[in-house]
Amino acid sequence: MNLQDMMVYRDSGSRTSRRYLMSYEERVIGVRRHPAVLLPPIALVVGGMIACGAAAATVGALWLWWLWLLAVGWLVWKVFAWSVEFFLVTEHRVMLVTGVLNRNVAMMPVAKVTDIALERSLGGRMLGYGEFILESAGQKQALRNVRHMPYPEQLYFEVSSVIFGSTDESPD
Repeated sequence: MNLQDMMVYRDSGSRTSRRYLMSYEERVIGVRRHPAVLLPPIALVVGGMIACGAAAATVGALWLWWLWLLAVGWLVWKVFAWSVEFFLVTEHRVMLVTGVLNRNVAMMPVAKVTDIALERSLGGRMLGYGEFILESAGQKQALRNVRHMPYPEQLYFEVSSVIFGSTDESPD
């Protein structure tokens, strides 16, 4: 199974990502961030539920459950934000599209990319995500760090082959 089969946007995402492509561009790689980006809000909701349950049982402060519902609402918002964010690579540009109400598109032309690095923390190695660091010649770019990338090694090779050309080419 290759990267295209696992992570490229299909039906629902193609309409969304197509909005950010030029008429002459084709989407080569399109992925969402790893779901591990949702771990802090999930931890807050679970921890809040435990704390509210303990407080309600000991002092009878039932109003604390309203605070917990705010945390649940924040989790729902984060899940929705995660579902509409994506990383795109075309033959011309590398883009990170984020935001729900205010859409932000960070972009770097492929020709400006001089290096791409992959960093993986211990948590990233355990959960299966990494961080891409894109270097460019010259001025500071809008797109430098892309955190929580799924299938990091495979995606790193795929993105590198798009940016720097395929390494599988052998002269005949």
